[in-house]
Amino acid sequence: MKRRRLVPLPRRFYARPTVTVARELLGHLLVHDSPQGRTVGRIEETEAYRGGDDPASHAYRLTPRSRIMAGPPGVAYVYFTYGNHFCLNVVTEAEGTAGAVLLRALEPREGIELMAARRGMGGADRQLDLRRVASGPGRLAQAMGIGRAHNGWDLTTPPLFIAHGQPGLFVVTAGPRVGIRRAADRPWRFFRSDSPYVTR
Repeated sequence: MKRRRLVPLPRRFYARPTVTVARELLGHLLVHDSPQGRTVGRIEETEAYRGGDDPASHAYRLTPRSRIMAGPPGVAYVYFTYGNHFCLNVVTEAEGTAGAVLLRALEPREGIELMAARRGMGGADRQLDLRRVASGPGRLAQAMGIGRAHNGWDLTTPPLFIAHGQPGLFVVTAGPRVGIRRAADRPWRFFRSDSPYVTR
């Protein structure tokens, strides 16, 4: 079967205010053409993290790890957290201004068996619950085969990229970010209101 052509979002999409990008990423597609195969998920949930005015952000005070958030927009910022999983962010704003969007949940679209296998799910004797495959930042990274080696990758070109999807065909809910203590009340978490794939 011929693989459908997916067109990456351009760098200018990311070179905008972080909160705007976080909202407008919903409905687009995260794609990874890995050696094991292609996996695709529709972005269902995001969180915005800004720079020096956002105490919850890694870039509140730039460190060697977080300096990438002030680099070129459209680049992957991948970090290891809680000692057990990776998180995928995409850098935003004009170069020199720190910001990034955390990808929190996907709807699996292609390569679902591969995504489930990476998560240790499914199998002939078990019913696969698609809602659990890539719901949450750690599950998302694991299902998509994303790890430390992908930190700094350009997400505007294959093999790991964000492609044009169908944004705007749904209602978006904005609410407080989760899993943080500082500036948790800022309504910078965005998700599809009717999606069963978002974190609860």
